[in-house]
Amino acid sequence: MKYAVIIVRVLLGLMFAVFGSNAFLHFIPMPPMQGLPGQFIGALFSSGYIYAIAGVQVVGGLLLLIGRFVPLGLTLLGPVIVNIMLYHIFLDPSGLGMGCVVSVLALFLFWVHRDRFAPLLKP
Repeated sequence: MKYAVIIVRVLLGLMFAVFGSNAFLHFIPMPPMQGLPGQFIGALFSSGYIYAIAGVQVVGGLLLLIGRFVPLGLTLLGPVIVNIMLYHIFLDPSGLGMGCVVSVLALFLFWVHRDRFAPLLKP
């Protein structure tokens, strides 16, 4: 189980660190998008909001990679993961499979660190 936690943590951390830093460095080309997904992504880029999202992704991913503040990294990445799922549910269903994989990996890490989150759920 220990190795599974490390593998999931590193995979999720790498995913968010790499794709988050892509917003700043542009090393992975984005295909042209049309329709509502294109308008949504265009609005994120033209407003500059994409850089805030990417910054949170990079910080959360690095926290997972370092392994010292995993619950904080999961807390930062939680809203990003929810938005990824909602984007793929409502705007671009083609990427829903990868969104589900990311969600399952994050939920697995959340379950492993559930003792850290328990005080938040007490009345």
